Amino acid sequence: MHTNSYDLPVHGEGARWSTTVWLMLGLVSLIAAGVFSILLVLARTPGISGWIPFIDFFHVALVVHVTLSVLIWLLSISAAMWSLGSQREARLWDKASFLLAVVGTAAIALAPFIGAGTPQMSNYVPVLSHPVFMWGLALFAAGIVSHLLRTLMTRTRLGTTLTGTGSLHAGISLSAVLTGISVAAVAASYVGTPDTMDGQIFFEFLFWGGGHVIQFSYTLLMMVSWVVLAYASGCRFELTPRLTLVFLLFLSLPVITVPFLYLAHDIVSAGHRLAFTELMKYGGLSCLPLGLAVLASVWSAGKAEEEGVYLRAALISSLGLFAVGGVLGFMIAGLDIVIPAHYHGATVGVTIAFMGLTYYLLPRLGFGPLPARMAYWQPYLYGGGQLMHIIGLAWTGGYGVQRKTAGLAQGVDRIGEIAGMGLMGFGGLVSVIGGILFLIVAYKSIRGGKQH
Repeated sequence: MHTNSYDLPVHGEGARWSTTVWLMLGLVSLIAAGVFSILLVLARTPGISGWIPFIDFFHVALVVHVTLSVLIWLLSISAAMWSLGSQREARLWDKASFLLAVVGTAAIALAPFIGAGTPQMSNYVPVLSHPVFMWGLALFAAGIVSHLLRTLMTRTRLGTTLTGTGSLHAGISLSAVLTGISVAAVAASYVGTPDTMDGQIFFEFLFWGGGHVIQFSYTLLMMVSWVVLAYASGCRFELTPRLTLVFLLFLSLPVITVPFLYLAHDIVSAGHRLAFTELMKYGGLSCLPLGLAVLASVWSAGKAEEEGVYLRAALISSLGLFAVGGVLGFMIAGLDIVIPAHYHGATVGVTIAFMGLTYYLLPRLGFGPLPARMAYWQPYLYGGGQLMHIIGLAWTGGYGVQRKTAGLAQGVDRIGEIAGMGLMGFGGLVSVIGGILFLIVAYKSIRGGKQH
């Protein structure tokens, strides 16, 4: 292997099995989330929202949609990427971790249909105050933590000569460490939260620190995906493996401050909330060096060929949407819907990178070829829809429309607000179509069967 090749090959049957099943769990969670996202868009679109008789279902649907499409999807793809670097077989451990996560995911998705209500709209991990949902969340977390420990104990060694692939595997292992720090932050928040606190405010403080930390893990894996997609699509990514690894380490450095932030501020203080907001706002700038290197490689690239055509489409869409989301993060000035505009931009930027990585991995896991034309248009459709969605949200946020509201509760009555939310609704529906296309592309490849 050439030292400057940035591939992510699949080595061994154990790694192949583990990567495949976690990838499948991510895809299934998106299918389930898609059902709830349609209800969400309808609950917020002017002229349609009045048809939905019980607006509180908006909040129940929002909880499950966010949990499936953000937490389960992103962590499942993270787990799939962690599986790529394992050097030792541990099939029983792998199966146990995966089974925990599957049972947990099923419980979360089914909870609304067996009586779960009382949505707590906490940031990062909104919850339904119901034993089935909470046990589902706990079981999924246990599966992820188990797989995380297995990853760190069987990770790929760097060796004496650092290759491009080696630097990527080191970055992937680093994301497992960051996820572990995020879990530790949630535990620290639980210990530091008063026993008298409950309801939404309890969950808000419980997940605030860890929720901010895990964004660095997702961003790190997005950067790894960008490098892989750039290299596989024929871009001239010219960083050395050593410098690539340095930039991945640089992206993780802000997390070093997390223990000090916990020591400096009481968990339930305004200072604690502000400190983590500032950590993500300014610490997130640490992704610029590697991000700009990838952007430069796309800028100077020649015409993509074969699979590179749709892999580059995913890369460009992810780069653009993540950049817009990042800029909107610096425009937040209150509790209006500029916040979900920023969050959708950043999170969907990560999601499109993971979609592109899915396209990259499926043939390498032994599945059939992808429908190239559909795979090319899908990230532009999904990303374009999300761009309209977040522009509509940000536009209406300028009028002060509050987040996490729907229907008449939004107070949308001026023409500018109606236009903004109309654009949001249209963009959301286009994005849903793009999301469905992604699942169709993946299904066509998977249906092609294992190619031996």
